[in-house]
Amino acid sequence: MEVLELFPRYLLKGCLPTALLSNLQVMAAAVLADPDSHPDAAPKLAGQLSLQRELGPQQPAAAELCSTVILPACERWIRHVIDRQPPQGRGPWTPGRYGLQMIDLWLNVQRGGDYNPAHTHGGSFSGVLYLKVPPQIRSDSFDGQLCLHGPEEWHIQSFRTGMAHYVLPRAGDYYVFPAWQPHSVPPFRGEGERWSIAFNVVAVPASGRLAGPAPLQVSEGRGGGPPWTPPTPQSGTNVSLSNARPRPGGFG
Repeated sequence: MEVLELFPRYLLKGCLPTALLSNLQVMAAAVLADPDSHPDAAPKLAGQLSLQRELGPQQPAAAELCSTVILPACERWIRHVIDRQPPQGRGPWTPGRYGLQMIDLWLNVQRGGDYNPAHTHGGSFSGVLYLKVPPQIRSDSFDGQLCLHGPEEWHIQSFRTGMAHYVLPRAGDYYVFPAWQPHSVPPFRGEGERWSIAFNVVAVPASGRLAGPAPLQVSEGRGGGPPWTPPTPQSGTNVSLSNARPRPGGFG
C-alpha cells in the first residue's frame, strides 16, 4: 500500500546570505530610528502591527535583496512548477515570454499582541523574509508563526489534517508563494520584536507589461534586468481579505 498526497501547493524556502541579512538588519534599524521618513504602509495592509513602512530602491540593501534573492526565487518557483506541465498547457509562462516586476516591498515590526489576519495579496507572487525573531517564538507553540491556509478549515477530529501549515520564522529564512495563497500570523506574548520584510511581485506576459517605467525585472523570463526604478504610482491596496483582489498598485 502507499498513501498519495493530492493537490499540492508549492512553497519556496531559502536562506539569505549572511552579509545581506546583516545589511538588511542595519537598514531595518535605521527605518525604526526614523520611521516618519518612510511612507506608512499600514493603510494598504491587513496587519494589525506596531509598524509597517514602505521600502524603496534608494536603499541599497533593498535593491540587492530584490535583484539577487526575491526575483530569482520567483523565477525558480515558476520553472519548478510550470516545467512539469505539458508544453501546450504552460500558457505565457515559458522562458522569453514574460517578465517579473517588483511592485511592493515593506518592513513589518510585530510586537506582543500584534497579529496579521488571514488574507491574500495582489500581484502574482508574495512572500516574507525574517530579520529578527524573539526567543519565545518556538516550534512548540503557534504564537508568531506564519500560517498558510488551505481551501478547507483545518479540523483534526474529522481528519482534515492538511488545511493549515505553520512555518517557524528564523532570521535569514525567506519564503515565496503565489499571491492568492491565504496566510496569517497569530500574536505572540512577551517582550521583543519580530522583524520581517514582505513583498509583492507580478509576472507579466510579454504582450502585457505594466504601464509606466519598468521596475526591476527578470528580462525574458531569465537572468538579470535593468536597474530598479519605481513605476508610476497607482491607487489600490496590496492585500485583500477576500478573493476579489484589486489590481495591484505601483511601487509608491
